[in-house]
Amino acid sequence: MSKRYSHVPPGGGADYDWSADHTYVKVSAADTGGQYTLMEDNLKAHFALGLHMHRYHAETFYILEGEVDFFVDGDWLTAGPGTCLHVPPGIEHACTLANGCTAGRMLMIYQPSGFDGYLSELAQMTEADFEDQAKMDALNHKYDIVNIGPVPERDGS
Repeated sequence: MSKRYSHVPPGGGADYDWSADHTYVKVSAADTGGQYTLMEDNLKAHFALGLHMHRYHAETFYILEGEVDFFVDGDWLTAGPGTCLHVPPGIEHACTLANGCTAGRMLMIYQPSGFDGYLSELAQMTEADFEDQAKMDALNHKYDIVNIGPVPERDGS
């Protein structure tokens, strides 16, 4: 008989080690029937997630370690351990490690699920695929990612 629950130990789950972060899928789309995806994201020193939005899904970020600067709907805020930030569909957002912070760790919930599929497809791509703008546009469209630009400049306020 198969288990009716999932158990993922520390360091477990689908594992994507990128240049700017190391992500583990803890609860996948398959685990939730497509309702949500839960991931642990370990941010590296040069982490930056450019300005983007999602038309149909929400993201929730829960900071475990370090400090992360978020640009959300035109506002800058710094989130430290214990901070929870929920970004509904249609809201532009970006994030980077806070000034002087060299690493961070956060949980991310994507609702409905699907971001785990995006990471899986990215992991199978070649450098030529990444340089193919039409291929990247199609992938982003498939996973409801609307790229807007780089992380905005912070005005010091």
